[in-house]
Amino acid sequence: MDLITKRGLLSVHSKLSVTRQSELLGVNRTSIYYVPVEKDLKHENKVKERLDYWHTKMPYMGVRKLRIKLNIEDGIEAGRRLIKRCMDEMGIYAVYPKPNLSKRNQKHKVYPYLLRNLVIARSNQVWAVDITYIKMGRSHMYMTAVIDWYSRYIVGWALSDTLDTAPVLDAVTSAIGKYGKPEIINSDQGSQFTSVEYTDYLKNNHIKQSMDGKARWVDNVIIERWFRSLKTEYIYTNELETPRKLRAGIAGYVIEYNHERPHQSHGYQVPYDVFNNGKCASVKAA
Repeated sequence: MDLITKRGLLSVHSKLSVTRQSELLGVNRTSIYYVPVEKDLKHENKVKERLDYWHTKMPYMGVRKLRIKLNIEDGIEAGRRLIKRCMDEMGIYAVYPKPNLSKRNQKHKVYPYLLRNLVIARSNQVWAVDITYIKMGRSHMYMTAVIDWYSRYIVGWALSDTLDTAPVLDAVTSAIGKYGKPEIINSDQGSQFTSVEYTDYLKNNHIKQSMDGKARWVDNVIIERWFRSLKTEYIYTNELETPRKLRAGIAGYVIEYNHERPHQSHGYQVPYDVFNNGKCASVKAA
């Protein structure tokens, strides 16, 4: 008799204790409480999918309010500890000023925010880069996007199933290969942007590195708004079951956004025209 069959014979409703049943069958008594990992992962992916939805819609909500949304409105059982862990893995947090902030990672240098009161008057003056969680069928991926602050033109992006530095460098290097080097690239203080690989790349290319203040989501608001548009207008309304479908769908959305989406702040010009012609009012960072 194999182990799976033996586990199937264990029961909490038997007259015999679980310990005695385990001894007779020759299995560890904790087997009766075993929950398949696949089931756990399926549940966690569902939790992450809804966390992404609610965070995109109401980014100011913390763990407690998100738990209410999941448990009551979505009917998904999730405790605060699970929600916090999923948020950490997804790289999301409530976007409001926090008085008692955690200490910075002393192993990596954190760069100052260079955009405060800066007048941004041309393309390739400032780029913003960030990473976001993207749902995909029963799983998920992470998207890195790079946007030109002045024109709102998406100059580069990359998809990955891991939250590390490699896709960030892919997005940035491909953007520079197509459009040249910006003067400044702004990001948050995530480990991907403080890594030696990323910071050295910017230094070697003589690009100034700027970073948001801790918990200052508004410092990189341009890319945050674009991610929200992507998710509400495309990701949440389409079934994207494979990385191939997700990649093709995002590529189509980026092309439409860059070449067909008029912006009121641009006098209803599309980002492509503003990026290439530079004819719109200058903007001022927060």
